[in-house]
Order: sequence, then structure tokens, then C-alpha cells
Amino acid sequence: MITLGHFNYVIVIVLMMVGFYVLISQNNLVKKVVGLNIFQTSVIIFYVSAGKIIGGTAPILIGMEEHGAAEELAGAGEAVAEVASQAAESVGEVVYSNPLPHVLMLTAIVVGVATMSMALAIIVRIREAYGTIEDDEITLMDLES
Repeated sequence: MITLGHFNYVIVIVLMMVGFYVLISQNNLVKKVVGLNIFQTSVIIFYVSAGKIIGGTAPILIGMEEHGAAEELAGAGEAVAEVASQAAESVGEVVYSNPLPHVLMLTAIVVGVATMSMALAIIVRIREAYGTIEDDEITLMDLES
């Protein structure tokens, strides 16, 4: 039985299979690029959902406001050290989410958009050269020439 705790993995698997099916079954180059993009999106969703901890927060020091850190930071070094030690004590009670998967996936999104735009530009050039974007027709034209 599938619980809602694994719902994100079900979505990832479904999206991955849909993207892979579109990628291998379609002869249209634009549809292949869309399938590749769906596949990539499923991988991004997987990493982002795996990096999220329920009840977790961003790894930012919490409790600095409670201790009046802004005012004390303007003061002497002893006050800063005291605030830092108090903040360190309160940090132990907080659950943090690791931001690394999210940051890496942000980079992957940017690379994915760039890759897709490049692929679409190449498809436009193929259309200008062959008059079609169907993979089997292009292969047939190449074999005939």
C-alpha cells in the first residue's frame, strides 16, 4: 500500500516514465525535447523532495532576534561572544534542512533551460535544412543522399 509519505516518489516515477516513453517513442524532434524536459523535471523533483525535512528550516541562526543581537552586535566583543553562545545553544533545538540539493537543482534548472533552448535552436536549423523535424524522414533523406 502506498502511503502519502511516499507520494512524491510516485509522482517522480510517473513523470520519469512518461518523459522516457515520450523520448523513445516519438519521431518528432520537438516532442523528444519535451520528453527530455519532463524526465529532467522528475529528477529535479526527486532531489528537492529528498532534501526536504518535515519540520526543518533553512540553516540560518535562529534566536538572534530573541537576544537582541542587532543591538548587542553594535557593542563590544564580549557582548557578541555572549550572543553567539546563546544562539549556539538555541540552534541545537532546531531541525535544519540541507540546502545543498536545492541549490544544485537550481543550477540544474538553469542548465536545463539552456539545454532546451539550444536543442530547439538546432531543431529550427534542421527544419530549415531538411524541411521536416520528423526523425525517420531525416534519416531516410540522409540514406538516399
